[in-house]
Amino acid sequence: MSTTLITNAMLVNEGKQFQGNLLIRDDRIDRILPPETIPHQTFDRIIDARGRYLLPGVIDDQVHFREPGLTHKGDIYTESKAAVAGGVTSYMDMPNTIPQTTTQELLEEKYNLAARVSLSNYSFYIGATNNNLKELLKTDPARVCGIKIFMGSSTGNMLVDNPETLKSIFSGSQMLIAVHCEDESIIQENIRNARIRFGEDVPVYLHPVIRNAESCYRSSRMAVGLAEKYGTRMHILHLSSAAEIPLLKSGIPLHEKRITAEVCVHHLLFDEKDYFTKGNLIKWNPAIKSAGDKNALMQALIDGRIDTVATDHAPHTLEEKQNTYFKAPSGGPLVQHSLAAMLEFHKQGLLSIEMIVEKMCHAPATLFRITERGFIREGYFADLVLVDPESPFTVSAGNILYKCKWSPLLGYSFSHRVTHTFVNGHLAFEEGLFHEERKGRRLAFSA
Repeated sequence: MSTTLITNAMLVNEGKQFQGNLLIRDDRIDRILPPETIPHQTFDRIIDARGRYLLPGVIDDQVHFREPGLTHKGDIYTESKAAVAGGVTSYMDMPNTIPQTTTQELLEEKYNLAARVSLSNYSFYIGATNNNLKELLKTDPARVCGIKIFMGSSTGNMLVDNPETLKSIFSGSQMLIAVHCEDESIIQENIRNARIRFGEDVPVYLHPVIRNAESCYRSSRMAVGLAEKYGTRMHILHLSSAAEIPLLKSGIPLHEKRITAEVCVHHLLFDEKDYFTKGNLIKWNPAIKSAGDKNALMQALIDGRIDTVATDHAPHTLEEKQNTYFKAPSGGPLVQHSLAAMLEFHKQGLLSIEMIVEKMCHAPATLFRITERGFIREGYFADLVLVDPESPFTVSAGNILYKCKWSPLLGYSFSHRVTHTFVNGHLAFEEGLFHEERKGRRLAFSA
């Protein structure tokens, strides 16, 4: 068994900050010790973490790593490497690949691929269609993070719009359902109106007009109604509008919630004025909307109506993004910089570091019921991140690790830098260097 002792760290865990030492034995957190206590033994590695935070590894419940079939944009190896560099030790990948992950056989093929190449821990959603209910119901909730339903069309066109299909999935599923909520009829009407005015030269600043708050609200309201009717565990992905927030409840312990919601980093960072400088680089579905929406999302995150923070990391090539509005795909890369971006909100006084850990580490583990991850606890897997709050860096072409080689955050400076990332006790990332001899593992889930 290998041993690593981390000394003099400021641990952030379960709403508290405290100075201490931590012993990793093989793949687990062996002991959490007060600062004056060091075990009388030798260690394979000792890391002096003085002046740095020790956090649980980030769990990103929504990424698109593009494999199989779209590997010119990204792949499981490259994007998991970027994730590890950003302190993300576990991810959950979406099914809109080529082929789409809509059968048990295709799902297991992705798991087998990840076992060979992924540097971080992984899970994969099985995707719903209008006609694969039998495949969905075969899914083992102990081995798969959830079912993904696109209730609005997005990249990959996996729209599920048959009311009977939706009823059957919500009433029959024993596992978590993750939903992309946008009303397609509203979007198509807005597209027709935009084309009447602009033809094919629709400006990207109309993206939040075309995919507007009403389209999100109407779809989310329907999803919440279905989940409430059938008692389904449902997670609303990438909430983007103030209009949807009243559909959510606060004051309920997370482990008791049946309906949960997520906000993505880009919906907290950007608003509609940024289309004029960044254009298609911030074209996501659902759309980035107004400053009022952005501020309302932040407040809902703080008051507990929004439960998790994710990225919807979705790389495309820069050439693809430089197309006209209708031809430019939606999505962008963020997983390398999500933790640094959220910690900037801490520096600005908007969020406590304890809350950032809650929303990016603890809450995903709790609501997805991930086994023995997401917390700094003795006996749990040693998925850990060391962060230096006094080591600023600027996102540049030279330090972007995404396969697509660009970022909407190019030129942004952040005050907190990830220095070390442990995945299952293995030091996968250390001061810019990767140790790739051990790969991540498949996430497991409790009933």
